[in-house]
Amino acid sequence: MTRNLYLGADLTPGTSATSIQELVNAAGQILNQVDQNKFQVRAKGLAQEILNQNPDLVGLQEAAAWRDAPCSDNPLDFTATHVRPGGGFLGLLMNQLNKAGPRYRVVVAEPEFDFQIWANTDGNESTGSPFGCDIEGRLTMRDAILARVGKDGPRSPLPRVQTSNAKGAHFDTLLQVTPGGVPTDVTRGWTSVDAKVTGAPKIRFVNTHLEAFDNQPSNHTNQNTDVGNGQVRWAQAKELVANGGPATGSLPVILVGDLNSDVRTPLKPGDQLAHRSLLNAGFAERSTYDPLSCCLDADVLTAGGGGNVSQFDHKVDHVMTDDPTHVNLVRSTVTGRSPVNGFWDSDHAGIASALSVGF
Repeated sequence: MTRNLYLGADLTPGTSATSIQELVNAAGQILNQVDQNKFQVRAKGLAQEILNQNPDLVGLQEAAAWRDAPCSDNPLDFTATHVRPGGGFLGLLMNQLNKAGPRYRVVVAEPEFDFQIWANTDGNESTGSPFGCDIEGRLTMRDAILARVGKDGPRSPLPRVQTSNAKGAHFDTLLQVTPGGVPTDVTRGWTSVDAKVTGAPKIRFVNTHLEAFDNQPSNHTNQNTDVGNGQVRWAQAKELVANGGPATGSLPVILVGDLNSDVRTPLKPGDQLAHRSLLNAGFAERSTYDPLSCCLDADVLTAGGGGNVSQFDHKVDHVMTDDPTHVNLVRSTVTGRSPVNGFWDSDHAGIASALSVGF
């Protein structure tokens, strides 16, 4: 299963801020959106999606941690350690998954984009200091892999899902943005694990989240280059399958994640590049296009907040394999296309694919 959790806010006001004051105002807006999106509630629906599908392995994207600190701290020191209510996404989700008993464990979690700044949460620049700061906010993005907990059989001491060689790392090519005029790399990466599920050969399971914000006609990179729409995520996809990359090796690879790319449903030129590069590298799709799974056009995911199922009009979340001869699709299901508990679970739907792996 692949599941983007939605980090809880649109970061665009922050990444496009041209001054420190504009950035501090944007940070307040972003923190308020995260609070309104109540991950402590959304986690219940997300956990139920996973439990209903009962996948052996889950790739999570945007498993964010939102923390805060007093305005007196130097934000450049990244001192914020206090987790905001509803701000510890991975812990809240795991609590929901395992509240009736052990069902899933975290195999690997990789910290990625990490940023802290003063936040003007009341919208008044004259209250709080500096720049109207009411609190400092810190976002740490994470991707993670979960494995199902359970025994191989009633008399077996072995777990159903045995894992080894868990890894995580960052891409070499990154988008660079300038919030408040400060060059900042948008760190993205991948997680992987070698897994043996009862009754199937060992496979390599790779989870990734390719760049989402390289959607302008010109996008600056940490390599000091300027590239077109979709070309940062294209470079990242090629890193996955380059010689010695995480999605290579002697084991069959199952690659899941939010690629922000698709060859069949691109919204504009360049959206297809990353997905096409994986197909050209020998990967094949192992997830459904019916129905589509991306994405709600709403920043706040309350049931009446503007999101509508008709907005799921393209695909960016994928389950793929580099061994289509031996990894066959049994069925694929899209989850989370209606609100529960007063919220949509995420701006993405989830995708679960049952696969048959054999030689």
